[in-house]
Amino acid sequence: MPVTVKANKVTDPADLEKVFAIRREVFVDEQNCPPELEWEFEDESTHFLATVNGDPAGASRWRKTDKGYKLERFAVLQKFRGMGVGQELVKTVLNDLPADAAYVYMHAQIQAVSLYEKFGFEKTGPEFEEAGIRHYKMVRS
Repeated sequence: MPVTVKANKVTDPADLEKVFAIRREVFVDEQNCPPELEWEFEDESTHFLATVNGDPAGASRWRKTDKGYKLERFAVLQKFRGMGVGQELVKTVLNDLPADAAYVYMHAQIQAVSLYEKFGFEKTGPEFEEAGIRHYKMVRS
């Protein structure tokens, strides 16, 4: 059966609840991230919700920092992994950035590095740990 994967910017409180529920399931429940680290900068971030055949499947966000534009909180629910949800989120988030977004970066979990490399991101610097998870800083070239 064909699957339809979509990702959209969301501002509606009901959609934001879906975004936060996905992040809670992936980061807090599955990856044991401390909740207080997971819930920060929400008001200054632009949020995205991905769906598979209309069902909430993934989430992400971007925010402007003093360095540039940081892509963050890419999360895909376990049962939807391998269906292109992550790729659709990255593509949608990148397309939403302002035209003057010269410096675009992220802290990528080690298992997702190859996904971000497909979109022109390159590892910079050594591996580091954030919330007990191995990461690389990646910058879009």
